[in-house]
Amino acid sequence: MKKLRIATRVSDLALWQAYYIKERVEKAYPEIEVELNKIVSNGDKVLDKPLALIGGKGHFTKELEDAMLAGEADMAVHSLKDVPTYIPQGLELAAVTQRQDQSDVFLSHKYKSLEDLPQGAVVGTTSLRRRMQLLVQRPDLKLKDLRGNVNTRLRKLAEGQYDAIILAYIGLHRLDLLKDIPHVEKLSLDMMIPPMGQAALGIEIVQGNEKLYEIAQSLNDIDTYLCTQIERDFISKIGAGCSAPVACNAVREGDEIVFRVMLGFPNGTKIMRERAVVSIEESENLGVEIAELMIAEGALELLAEAEKTAFKDEMPQRL
Repeated sequence: MKKLRIATRVSDLALWQAYYIKERVEKAYPEIEVELNKIVSNGDKVLDKPLALIGGKGHFTKELEDAMLAGEADMAVHSLKDVPTYIPQGLELAAVTQRQDQSDVFLSHKYKSLEDLPQGAVVGTTSLRRRMQLLVQRPDLKLKDLRGNVNTRLRKLAEGQYDAIILAYIGLHRLDLLKDIPHVEKLSLDMMIPPMGQAALGIEIVQGNEKLYEIAQSLNDIDTYLCTQIERDFISKIGAGCSAPVACNAVREGDEIVFRVMLGFPNGTKIMRERAVVSIEESENLGVEIAELMIAEGALELLAEAEKTAFKDEMPQRL
């Protein structure tokens, strides 16, 4: 294999991720030329409405997968949280990179922390998962949609359109964007459970090429792959898409896996939670087992109801 073509989105963060993988491959395989195929995804085009209202899955991955299937790329680098649990025939999710800091982060130009926000403060987020967890803790908050790339979101915060916004820490850290924000508070995993796959990169490849698979495996982190597979198994079994009000996170602590799950209505009501701690040896089917437990307790019906209420008039207003 003389050349490796990597499909990537064109956002600043996606390009950072793609160049990071490009450099790792070039270092491990100096004989291989690596080039980027930069593609605009549907999720990057639709900026006037929440993705949860668009329907379907794979808003940030489909165009990249289409390029691989058309022979225009060999590999795609994704934020794993954007990768649906269904992978198209002819492709495979061959590796997951070592996960970095998974925290969500509170950002404000006015207030030091989530706790310091006054009654009725305006917080920006479009994520149903974040809405659900914020309103469990602070039902008085007024939530407004927040779309656009990271720089656009930070500009809206600086302009005073919001009292605070909630974003993933890792993207801001990678792009060195935290230094100009006066108040930054990392939210604990118990306070704000991340989505499936947060802070890890998914390496998707065309099936059937042994060298390509070998290259992907050189990027894989075993612990992260295990934990994110538990999360993906849970999401797949429970049938939740990327935009559903579902939080799930598995972490390795010593010889154990700690798995946190929360789902409910985006307005912070009808909440279901689970927290499981099992040995690594017993963790292989943990995602499926917790999903089955919650399904038996009515999770599917609750999520179907939650989907109907999301972004209705009584929900937090949109910008």
